[in-house]
Amino acid sequence: LNLLTNAIKFTPPQGRVAVTAALGEGGAMVIRVSDTGIGIPANRLHRLFVPFERLHRATGIEGSGLGLCITRGLVGLHGGTIAVESREGEGTTFIVMLPAERVSVAPVPLADAAE
Repeated sequence: LNLLTNAIKFTPPQGRVAVTAALGEGGAMVIRVSDTGIGIPANRLHRLFVPFERLHRATGIEGSGLGLCITRGLVGLHGGTIAVESREGEGTTFIVMLPAERVSVAPVPLADAAE
């Protein structure tokens, strides 16, 4: 939820936000949240998961600077990893990988098209 709301907050109205989920190598779940927003300067990426750190203070976008730190902690508690790819002015992609033992694959019934 945090990755998605951040993508929306930092992407202008004409931009795009995409979320994908797929089974990866060995049955791991790979979730990607990508945007065409303002991006993160390369020299600030190392501070991204620091509690209370706000990398875009001058934008006027509200936040506490805790969301990414909490997100990384939750992913880690599941034995997963979180990575980021970003280019300032072009957008950002967060990649969450959860190990296969944390993934439950069950058939999902399709909703009746008539409903």
